Amino acid sequence: MSVGTVYLVGSGPGDPDLMTVKAARLLETADVVLHDKLPGPEILERIPEEKREDVGKRAGGEWTPQEYTNRRLVELAREGKTVVRLKGGDPFVFGRGGEEMEQLAAADIPFEVVPGITSAIAGPGTAGIPVTHRDHASSVSFVTGHEDPTKEESAVDWDALAATGGTLVVLMGVGKLPDYTAALREAGMDPETPVALVERATWPEMRVATGTLDTIVSVRDETEIEPPAITVIGEVAGTRENVVEFLRNRTGTFEDESATQEADE
Repeated sequence: MSVGTVYLVGSGPGDPDLMTVKAARLLETADVVLHDKLPGPEILERIPEEKREDVGKRAGGEWTPQEYTNRRLVELAREGKTVVRLKGGDPFVFGRGGEEMEQLAAADIPFEVVPGITSAIAGPGTAGIPVTHRDHASSVSFVTGHEDPTKEESAVDWDALAATGGTLVVLMGVGKLPDYTAALREAGMDPETPVALVERATWPEMRVATGTLDTIVSVRDETEIEPPAITVIGEVAGTRENVVEFLRNRTGTFEDESATQEADE
């Protein structure tokens, strides 16, 4: 039996219309799709149930060990199947695509990478927040708010990020929001720095909440923002209020202005 091919596919931020043409085609022709939770319900519903295998992870909930996913990809390919490993956003932006690529190569399994629109850029963008702006930010840093729990210490240098300036985008950072906002303030970042939380970007139930480095934890709690969500820290987060009235991206039914004002009071 010939060995099958594994496709490491990014689904984009969640709106099916934002998938690449190649990603959509592969979902139709694949024998098996191993997916996590982040592609979003509209995309997952397009995949026949008999072809789907859920290998998702949820903070504080059920999860599939990465080692199992690695083994399963190899097993299915050795059975001659065409396999799609479907991830939210882009497979190489905090998506463990690099680990899976190395495992496939070590097992002599052919694979192909199909990039996707990363939610680190698309999420803020669809909320009316550009991650760079000539008047506000000429650089952007992407960090994870949820590191490997087996690490002895964090690899994220919040002091350095506070000193760098520009825009800071934190993925998977809702739970740790009090920790890193405090770390940034202690490192000298202005407490009045604008901050936005974008929950389920481009999904039908997308929500946005805004505040400052000093108030955003209260805003999160009052609005009950939950994962998956992106945190945008920097002056660009303040541009949303200038454009939101005319923004026609799907932004859900949640209005953030009242919650922001209450938190400020």
